[in-house]
Amino acid sequence: MTGNQFNTLISILYVGYLLTQAPSNMILHHMKRPSVYLSSCMITWAVITMCMSVVKTYHAALILRFWLGFVEATFFPGAVFLLSRWYKRDELGFRTALLFCGSSVSNACGALIASGILGSLDGALSFTGWRWLFLVEGALTIMIAVFAIWILPDFPSTPSAWLLPDEQMLAQRRMEEEVAARIENENKPEEIFSGLVEALLDWRVWWLGIALHLIECSMSFSIFFPTLSATMGYNATISLLLCAPPWILGTATSFVVARHSDATGDRFWHIFGPLLVGVIGFMIAISTMNTAMRYLSLFFMAQSPVAYVVAWTWVMNTFSQSQSKRAAAIALINTMSSTGLISSAYFWPSSWGPSYMNSYLICVFASVVSIAMCWVFRVHLSRCNETAEAEEQVLGLPEGFRYLI
Repeated sequence: MTGNQFNTLISILYVGYLLTQAPSNMILHHMKRPSVYLSSCMITWAVITMCMSVVKTYHAALILRFWLGFVEATFFPGAVFLLSRWYKRDELGFRTALLFCGSSVSNACGALIASGILGSLDGALSFTGWRWLFLVEGALTIMIAVFAIWILPDFPSTPSAWLLPDEQMLAQRRMEEEVAARIENENKPEEIFSGLVEALLDWRVWWLGIALHLIECSMSFSIFFPTLSATMGYNATISLLLCAPPWILGTATSFVVARHSDATGDRFWHIFGPLLVGVIGFMIAISTMNTAMRYLSLFFMAQSPVAYVVAWTWVMNTFSQSQSKRAAAIALINTMSSTGLISSAYFWPSSWGPSYMNSYLICVFASVVSIAMCWVFRVHLSRCNETAEAEEQVLGLPEGFRYLI
């Protein structure tokens, strides 16, 4: 590949994402067996991944990458929505962190797996190492997807073989205890597209979508993490191995921060902290070419995705009043955030290396603006809570729904 072909190959994946996420979640909301739907999508994208191992032209790879994103887009917003149907608002932070840890662990283990495959299978059966990489990872995904059909849960309202009747009833009652869920179930009949219309007309969906878009842009370094590791001057194998420790620490931190966010009921400061640590990492990388300091900067940068975990929990908390609206809001916000990955694939051209100063400055700018937007949103939710509290005091009503800020 030459010029921006590699960047375009990365970017095209997220074009497919944009087209699928919202329709997929609207379909998933009305399905009885999300476990079968999500697992089938996993099998499909695994097959496409294996097909990548036999491509011979750039355009063939480009087409497969588009369809890969088209199918993969069903999983993440669907999994987030599925979590929100099982857990209460103050339980979602830690559970979302568990879901997101898959991404952080894959960043760590993916580099290790790639190092092993490229080092041991290169040339085997006349296949180059990168072809073996797609073949092995696709085959492993098919195996996991088949098991996932029986492992993934369906909705609490769907009859389940792994829950006793009393447990099934408890799961449903837990969610009905959420005031917002009762409002939808008791007072408003649900239509297929009603949630989508409500989400489109709610300015908060767009505001949070832009904020998460900027956080995604600030996290664009994660796509090029092996490239940044290679700027320290080591060979390919060592560079890949050095990618693992920062992501392992980031995964551990995400559990601690998410758990504390749930315990305190705070979202903004648990977004602000990791983003600030990420900014410090960007500034260290800009200011020096010292090997030890640049590696330290990677540890700081790997903390910024923790903010993304808490931000998604905030999204689910904010739009918990309606299950149909929540499904649409999650898909729309994830669509907007994914556009950040389309553009940010071009933030790291090889001509800006090895310092990548301009790339880091873009990440700093995106982080700062996203923090400012989250602060404004926090102020808005605080005022909404104060207004609700004042109305309850005047009318003598019991305490109702409160936004987590």
